[in-house]
Formats: sequence, C-alpha cells, structure tokens
Amino acid sequence: MFEKILYRSDMLRCALCSDAPCTQACGRIDCAAMLRSIWFDDEKAAASRFPAENPCISCPAPCEAACVRPHEVPVRALMTRLHAEVRPGLECPLPADETLLRTELCGIPLENPFLLSSSVVGSTYDMCARAFEAGWAGVAFKTICSFEIHEASPRFSAITGDNGSIIGFKNIEQLSDHSVAENMEIFRRLKKNYPSKLILASIMGQNDTEWEELARLCEENGADALELNFSCPNMMEEGLGSDIGQTPELVERFTAAARRGTRIPILAKLTPNVAFMSPAARAAKRGGADGIAAINTIKSIICINPHTYISSPAVHGMSAVGGYSGSAVRPIALRFIAELAKDPALADIHLSAMGGVETWQDALEFILLGAGSIQVTTAVMQYGYRIIDDLKAGLGLYLAEKGFAGVEETRGLGLASVSETTDVLERDTIVFPKFHREKCIGCGRCTVSCADGGHQALTMGPDRRPVLNGKKCVGCHLCVLVCPERAISAGRKRIKREKNV
Repeated sequence: MFEKILYRSDMLRCALCSDAPCTQACGRIDCAAMLRSIWFDDEKAAASRFPAENPCISCPAPCEAACVRPHEVPVRALMTRLHAEVRPGLECPLPADETLLRTELCGIPLENPFLLSSSVVGSTYDMCARAFEAGWAGVAFKTICSFEIHEASPRFSAITGDNGSIIGFKNIEQLSDHSVAENMEIFRRLKKNYPSKLILASIMGQNDTEWEELARLCEENGADALELNFSCPNMMEEGLGSDIGQTPELVERFTAAARRGTRIPILAKLTPNVAFMSPAARAAKRGGADGIAAINTIKSIICINPHTYISSPAVHGMSAVGGYSGSAVRPIALRFIAELAKDPALADIHLSAMGGVETWQDALEFILLGAGSIQVTTAVMQYGYRIIDDLKAGLGLYLAEKGFAGVEETRGLGLASVSETTDVLERDTIVFPKFHREKCIGCGRCTVSCADGGHQALTMGPDRRPVLNGKKCVGCHLCVLVCPERAISAGRKRIKREKNV
C-alpha cells in the first residue's frame, strides 16, 4: 500500500493552479485534479479515476503548453505513469460512496473525520459554507471571546522547501475579531443551512463567569460541541490561552465553569508547550471534558533577518514569539496524541488531533495512534478547501483495500508499537542497506553521508556505484534517507556476533 511510484518531486514545478489551464486545454481528463492527487499522496485514487484507455499516448500535450509554466511540468508523462504503472496495481476500485468514512465525535455523527481547526480558515459564514460544500464534515470555529482583538500586520511567516511549499508556518494571530453577537448569528445560519455538519465552537473566557456564559450562548445558538481554547500562544494578556493549558488546576477550573453553562460535549484544546500533556488532559476530564483537542501551535521564533536582525513576521521593527505549525510539527503532535491515547485515565475520551496534516496518510497516522477526528488549518491556508477531495478519497481507498468496515476499526492500531523509551528495542540484528543499481545515478551522496555522518562503510566503485563494507556497516540507514533517487532500501538482516569477553 505504501510503496509509492509517483512523488511530489516528479512535479515540483506544478503550481497547483486554481481553475487550471492544463485541464481547460485537455478537455478529456481533469489533469489538474490528477496532479493534486499525486501531490497529496493519493496517486492510487487518481489512477482509479483514470480512463481505461490512456488518452495521453498519442496526444500532443496541449496541457503542457497551456501550463502557467509552459512545458516545465511533465503532465503527459505523469498521466501515462498513472495509467501504466499505478492503475494495474490497484487492489480494489475507489469506493462508490463515503460510507467507510463515517464516524462520530463524542456521539455526534460525522460524515468523515475531517474538520477545519479553529483559525482563520473557519472564521466567517461564507468560509464555513464553502468548506461544507466542498465536503468537510465540520468546523472548529475561530475562537470566540468577549474582549476586543487588535491584530498585527503582517502576522504570518514561513519556512519553505526547495519548491516554495510551506514546511513550517508561524503566526502571531489571535482570536475572532467579530463580536459574540455576530458569531452567534453565524452559528444560527450555519446550523439552519447545514444541519448535518458539525459546529465545534471554540471559546475563551477571562474568568469563570465568561467561560460559563460563552458555553451557554454557543449551545443556545446551534453549536454541537465546544472546544475550550487553553492553548493559544499569542495572547496579549497574561493568564489566557497557553498560560492556562500549562496549569492543570486552571484547566480543571475553567472546564468546570464551561460545563456549568452547557450540556453539549466539551473538548479541551491543550498546549504542546509542556513536557507532558496528560496532567492537563486529566484535569480537563475531572472538570467535565468529554474529549481533548491537540496540538495547538508551538511557541517559536523563525527567520532572523541578517541585515535588520529582526525575526519574522516583522511589525514596525519588532517581532514576537508566535505559534509554529505545518508539516514540521507533525512528529511532535503524533507524540502527544500517543501519550494521551496510552493514558489509562483518558481511555474513554475523544481525541481530536491536529498538527501538520496535509495528506490522508498524515491523517491516518493520527488515527492509528488513537485519534477519532482530524483537524486541519495550515494545509488549507496553503492549498485551499479543495484538499478534502484527496483526504477523503485516499483514506476511503485505504480502508477498502485493507478490508476495514470503517474508520473506527483503525483507531489505535499503531499504539502497541510505541514506547516512551528505547529500552524495549531489539538490538541483536543489523539490517543492511540494499542498493538498486538500476536506479543509481552515481552521485555519491550516500558515500559522503556515510563517511562524514555514519560509519565509513561505503566507498565508490570504479563504475561510480556504492560498495558496502559489511564489517563496518551498523545498519543505521542514513544512506537510505539521503539518496536523491530512492535507490537504496532495507535489505537482508544479520545477527550480530557476541564480542569476546
């Protein structure tokens, strides 16, 4: 299932256009949608939608000429590989409907596990409506508060990859700048027009009374559940946001206050700016929470300008510690979700996970570690609501291929393999690298890394192909990771000989 044929690197010059010229020029297949599927690790779903007869074989490729970067994206070659290499290996057809994706959040039915997380991507009626129309199951609406919000400009910055896509994203944005009354009107309209969609109302109070009152108002105006923001790192005032999430006593106190104001399910959204999240999660449960949402953004500083000496985003000569998100934080988020899922004291609560989800495989990782729903922001900010198509198609096809009856059957299947310490790991065998010489281009990257960052087990042969010294190799697999052609994989195992005493 996870042996990929097509990669993002095969189409790095693709801009993932809106109303893409390539599709307009083709007229026979939606090549823009196919390209997006490749980008989002969903090439199998794309191949399942591809015509039985390849229309690209004898085509002069007007798609490539019409591209906003003419002839820089190998559209015809990618479509041909989808048809010739991916399509024959499909184990089953793409499910005809989305029944396999149905799940629930604290007893509330969800069409699929994918929600917009509390942020700018779910902050107005029109935005939520467009997201619902696109296929998102619900929204954690941008955090509602009773105090005035004054935002800075600019308030976003990012660390990007070689092709300009965002790896890590920093924001110094705060909460909803609409009044409580305006947001309640939005809830009423959304619930009237989209009754099957989940409205998860994120709230933040300044004291017990405000937490209770906001909870009551949200329920009265159509919210299905509450998310208590104990984790925003960007608040101007002390004692709010992540300041609460770092103090279990406050988490319990304000969760209890919100619980007094409502009967609908409550999720506590917790901060990752702690060593362990379980103490705060247990406190939230004691206060009446039905679930935990995690993680919020990580406090960060990025991009120090070498000329002005100011970090980014710079606001009139100053910057500030802000929240870090995007693909770079996913390993940290996975660690916290696993911690919560393995805590016996939290066994009966819902985990709504977020942190760097872009593809269906990213989402599946969280589900395998115990998450019951998935929230997304940064990927939507970069690529738009349209990513829901590949999130749903990829996860649905995976469930069908594996024979699962639904999402819930996969929840937590990866937990048994996770340990907080390394003392459980088997250390008596070496897994040697395997070299696929037909893919090797002779660049020598593996030998450089092994020499300077490994165990000097690789040299270049006269044919510019790597030669392994098995006596020196320890099976670290650094060479596997650095190979730009993916020409090295895990190979045979050898049992270590015991050293003479």
